[in-house]
Amino acid sequence: MPAPAPRARDADATRARLLDAATVEFAEHGLAGARVDRIAAGAEANKQLIYAYFGNKRSLFDAVIEFRVADLLETVPFTAEDLPGYAVRLRAFNRAHPELLRLVLWHTLECPGELLELEFTSGSNATKIAALQAAQNAGKVTAATPATVLLIEVLSLIHGDLLTGGSAVAEAVDDDALAAAVAKLTAP
Repeated sequence: MPAPAPRARDADATRARLLDAATVEFAEHGLAGARVDRIAAGAEANKQLIYAYFGNKRSLFDAVIEFRVADLLETVPFTAEDLPGYAVRLRAFNRAHPELLRLVLWHTLECPGELLELEFTSGSNATKIAALQAAQNAGKVTAATPATVLLIEVLSLIHGDLLTGGSAVAEAVDDDALAAAVAKLTAP
């Protein structure tokens, strides 16, 4: 049987395969435990391409987080005028993509304080805070809590049940209960 024809080189496809394989590896093992050999094997790519495309393992880790968060931001746009609906949509996304929360937790543990300093994270948070402030100024969201604190509180409600690892308590917090809690927290 003849050997399979070599795959045509496609840098974008290879980069995407590396990001997908790295997502799996980093979500399971974190930055310190991840191995570039396993990432390369999972992507069916030469491990030297990791260094060529990303520079080093740490840069790849940040690129994976940025790539996955960008998908989240595109799929679940922030809506300050409908925070209860946003909360339900974001939690549904997180439940469908548990690797993202694991990646964020690993990044927070292994690179303390750095996630919020990454350009995409700080930019996303600044946009959300500005939208909340505009909603507060329009009287659509409570102005009793500063927008920065309100964002943290809303995100804590959304992500809190995911941190319990799927326990019965977390499963008892259905979408209606989450939406009601966010509505109560943010009502003008």
